[in-house]
This record gives sequence, C-alpha cells and structure tokens, in this order.
Amino acid sequence: MSNLAMTNDLFFDRTGMNPGRIEKLVGEALAPYRNQVVIATKFGWDIDPVERKPRGRVTSRPEVIKQVVDGSLQRLGANIIDLYYQHRVDPEVPIEEVAGAVKDLIQAGKVKHFGMSEAAAGTIRRAHAVQPVTAVQSEYSLWWRRPEQEVLAACEELGIGFVPYSPLGKGFLTGTVSASTSFDASNDIRSTIPRFTTEALDQNQAVVDLLSRIAQRKGATPGQIALAWLLAQKPWIVPIPGTRKLHRLEENLGAADIELSAEELSEIEAGAAQIQVQGGRYSDTAEAMTNL
Repeated sequence: MSNLAMTNDLFFDRTGMNPGRIEKLVGEALAPYRNQVVIATKFGWDIDPVERKPRGRVTSRPEVIKQVVDGSLQRLGANIIDLYYQHRVDPEVPIEEVAGAVKDLIQAGKVKHFGMSEAAAGTIRRAHAVQPVTAVQSEYSLWWRRPEQEVLAACEELGIGFVPYSPLGKGFLTGTVSASTSFDASNDIRSTIPRFTTEALDQNQAVVDLLSRIAQRKGATPGQIALAWLLAQKPWIVPIPGTRKLHRLEENLGAADIELSAEELSEIEAGAAQIQVQGGRYSDTAEAMTNL
C-alpha cells in the first residue's frame, strides 16, 4: 500500500461556505468500503448556527468539540471517527483542555485517535501528555520547511506521524504554475498568498527548475520528485496531495514508486540551499492563525 494519503480537510468545501458538505459526500462514497479505509476529519472552526457559515475564527472549547463530533459522525455515516484533528490551535483554550475533551470522546467510543494541525512543538508535547497524539498535520514541502526546525523532532521522539499538507506547494511544485498564471480572487486562495504574486513566482521558479532537472533524468514529473523527496525524509511522513483530476491522482500515486538515491537527495538539498524562496506562504491574517 502506498503511504501517500489522498484526503485532507473533510469538513469544508473549497469555498469554505458549506460546512459539512464534503463530510457527507465522503461518507456516501466510502460507505461500501468503510472497513477498508481510515477517515480523518477536523473540528475547530466557529460556525454561525443560523447561516451555517464559518465566521473566520477558531473555537476549541470542550463543550463545542463534544457537540460538533455528533454532526460529523452523522454526515459521515460512521459509528466512529478514525482520526479527529484540531484544525487550528485555539489560543483562548488551554491545549490540555482540548486534549482532555478528545480523550473523553475516545473513551466514549466516538473517536479512535487524536490529531493536531499547524501546532508548535511545545503545544504538541503538552497535548500529548494528556492524550497521545497520533498525527500532526502541517504544511511541509521543499519550499516550506519550518517543521524541520522543531516539530519533526518532537514527532519522532513521541512516535507521532507527520502529515504534510500542500506537499506540492499548492500546485507550484508541479511546474504547471508560472509568473503569467492568474488566480481567481473569488475562489482561489492563492490570490491572497504573497508567494504567488507575479514577482515571487518569477523568483521561485528556481525551485521548480531544480525538481525538473532531476525529473527529466528519472522519467518523472517535477511533482513526483517533490513527493518522492518528502517520502524519503522519514517513513512516518505521509503527504496528502490534493487534486481534482484523475490523471493528477494517478501521477501523485506514482511518486511512491520513485526512489531517490543518496546522491540525488544530496543534489536536491544542495540546490535548495542556494534558493531563497520569496513571499510568505499565507497572508498575515492566515499566518496568525497558525501556532508555529
């Protein structure tokens, strides 16, 4: 079995305006295969109870966590959630209380495992002391490597799996995005991200060029090399590339069959060390919602 996971946040659709829609679709699609799959979903957004829309802030109050889990179970058509992620760390709620609430859900048989997202190493350690954390999901790729500073070491020490989202740099590392690419401000988050401005994309092309040189020699695509690089870091790192197209799904899965030699990995590291990625990975507002 490939250790490329193919799902991410199951709670919102891409517009973020239809809470639970994706959970319902996933539940219906996987119903015949429920015993063969592991389903992960998230809690932590503040949802307007009348308009049923996210209000742009997080909430992880224990009473809210215990309330929203029942809605997720119903939409997924499941008796238990395999992996329940906190979407973002809530600065207003001690992480020990969050971990304690999930521990109660595990003891109640509603959840199997506790996950966190975009959490700092110290926060992970505090949560893990209350309820063991099974997986941490954070952005990680050749052009966003902050988890290497502390988070990956904490995960390895505590036996926690690491799940990189945006392992293809929101599409940039596939080589299909250039400085001339435009992004729809109405439904494409990249239109708000500093590293996707025309100037930044022009400078960041060096990362794709590095991947492309190795991809050409391996008979692969730049995206496959980016994923193969992640898979080569640690056996407990499981990237989750997203896609809307079947041929991209097949391409992503193919990355699991690509083995990078020690020399090739060294070449990537040496090349990446010479590149200064331009632009932030999020807007200031979105970055402020992370715990890193």
